[in-house]
Amino acid sequence: MNAPGRSLTVRELGVIDYSEALELQARLISQRREALIPDTILLLEHPHVITLGSSSNYEHVLLDESELEKRGIKLFEVGRGGDVTYHGPGQLVVYPIMDLKPDRKDLHRYLRDLEDVLIKVACSFGVQANRDPSGTGVFTELGKLGAIGVRVSSGWITSHGIALNVSTKLDFFETIIPCGIRDRGVSSLERELEGPVCMAEVKECMIESFGQVFSS
Repeated sequence: MNAPGRSLTVRELGVIDYSEALELQARLISQRREALIPDTILLLEHPHVITLGSSSNYEHVLLDESELEKRGIKLFEVGRGGDVTYHGPGQLVVYPIMDLKPDRKDLHRYLRDLEDVLIKVACSFGVQANRDPSGTGVFTELGKLGAIGVRVSSGWITSHGIALNVSTKLDFFETIIPCGIRDRGVSSLERELEGPVCMAEVKECMIESFGQVFSS
């Protein structure tokens, strides 16, 4: 499948273990660097997992490993930017494997572009989401709706990416201080709309938004 407006290959992977997604990203990064594949975005969900980025503080994980294991939550240290985050069922995760050369070699711009994607998706469902000086990602009045944690490797190839809470069980975020932000809650599209949201429709909007943002 291709995203409109830009040559982006889209791969929908369903529910995939976090370790498997890491291995897949590593392979695709190498293939993209060698121009063996086009820019690609991976759409997926993860089983319950907490990830710690390069600037993580372990104090932001509020349960010890034995308690996490009881709850079926895995823990990973990963090579992306950012602090602690949670992934789980009902959350749409998107990993762009993209070459930012030659005209998009600007990490700040890339992060703002990803925020634009999330804002556009939320707007498609009538939800107003915005940037916030408290951190990278997008927020509503009820809390953080979408998180961003990226890695840009040698050759300006991107990996990791964004996570949008669609029907996520928000009580799992109580196991961490999300992205190190203590004074903001967490929200989801279903919480914002006070009703069910179709994940397939969210994926369609996500693909369209990526095509729009990265075609400019």
